[in-house]
Amino acid sequence: MIRLWLPAAGAGRQYAPATLIRWDPAKDAENQQKHGVAFVDAQVAFLDPARVIAKDLSHSKDEPRFYCLGETGSGIFTVRFTYRGEMIRIFGAGLLAQRKEDL
Repeated sequence: MIRLWLPAAGAGRQYAPATLIRWDPAKDAENQQKHGVAFVDAQVAFLDPARVIAKDLSHSKDEPRFYCLGETGSGIFTVRFTYRGEMIRIFGAGLLAQRKEDL
């Protein structure tokens, strides 16, 4: 689990209190088997200062869902998540692109 400082909603460049990142261990195991990515590794994408957060418009029926695209030492991850209060809940992740050195 990583504690992050993320921009506060509507506050311009001010920052909200530290954000917790959590996930369901069973969902993490399923994701590792399906996509080969552990959530503990994927959460590092949120630390990329150039990360991109985009709303998931096709799967946001019950609660708003988002994508985080961020670079890590392994490559560029796409992390699917939702906000639960000040907490980020990861429910999916994959490697969008690997670093050339790893290919």
